[in-house]
Amino acid sequence: MSIAYVILGLLLLVLGGEFLVRSSVGLSFKLNISKMVIGMTVVSFATSAPELLVSLQAALDGSPAIAINNVIGSNIANIGLVLGITAIIGPIAVSKDFYKLNWPVMMFFSLLIYFFLKNDSALTQTEGAILFLGLVVFLVVLIRSAKGEEVDDEVDDKLATVGYGKITIWLLIGGAALYFGSELLVEGAKSLAKSVGVSEGVISITMIAIGTSVPELAASVIAAVKGEKAISLGNLIGSNIFNIASVLGLTAMIKKIPVTEPQILTKDIFWMLAFAFAILPLVFIPKKFVLGRIKGVLLFVAYSIFIYLAFV
Repeated sequence: MSIAYVILGLLLLVLGGEFLVRSSVGLSFKLNISKMVIGMTVVSFATSAPELLVSLQAALDGSPAIAINNVIGSNIANIGLVLGITAIIGPIAVSKDFYKLNWPVMMFFSLLIYFFLKNDSALTQTEGAILFLGLVVFLVVLIRSAKGEEVDDEVDDKLATVGYGKITIWLLIGGAALYFGSELLVEGAKSLAKSVGVSEGVISITMIAIGTSVPELAASVIAAVKGEKAISLGNLIGSNIFNIASVLGLTAMIKKIPVTEPQILTKDIFWMLAFAFAILPLVFIPKKFVLGRIKGVLLFVAYSIFIYLAFV
């Protein structure tokens, strides 16, 4: 039954996230927000909603390890699993914005969350507010630096013609699916951890993290197979920034998140830092600004090792 809860919870989160993105983008068009701003803010926040609901639900249910490792595991999966498999299917071109803005900001937030957790074995409300404020500053800089560039491909122009009635229905469906999906997933993860004799942190950093990364992986693989523009490295790094700053930031602002499982600070978070740092040399060596198949294989193998060691 616990596995059924996890699977059903993940399906509801995917469904809820999709409807929330549609309703948010449709409403943003109604409010005359530019397409570029919608792509960089509204879509990013909406796609982080599943992770946010899971972490918040876990924190409120007294499972802080799930709340933290949901984000740590998702960030590792975005690089090792999603980026690795996509690069294996087809080379990914990397823009210079990678090392000028996106990667340094991701490393800053990754190191900041490590410092906050290591300092007192908890993420306090003040620290959560600092993370979220940092995200706001990053978005302002990002939007200003992107002016004059091509608008984001993620925003569907057709949503500009959707009426308020349909937007409301989508919003209600998305909200309900996210709420019940997060409850089922957290409850299922807790039961599964007990039944197989591993910690909640292990289940959340592996199974839940992979599950919440499935939509990004599916979209990347489909685009790569069709020969279209695959998901960009910038998008994945942006997702990692949002996971730390918005998901953990907002969750901690609502309720303090203590570190209850020691491996979070002794092992898990170092894997996240290692994957985040590893992208830099991979982008420059041996061929600059291209993530080819060999690099993709290296990322995927490293992720496989991480999953194996998580259960050891």
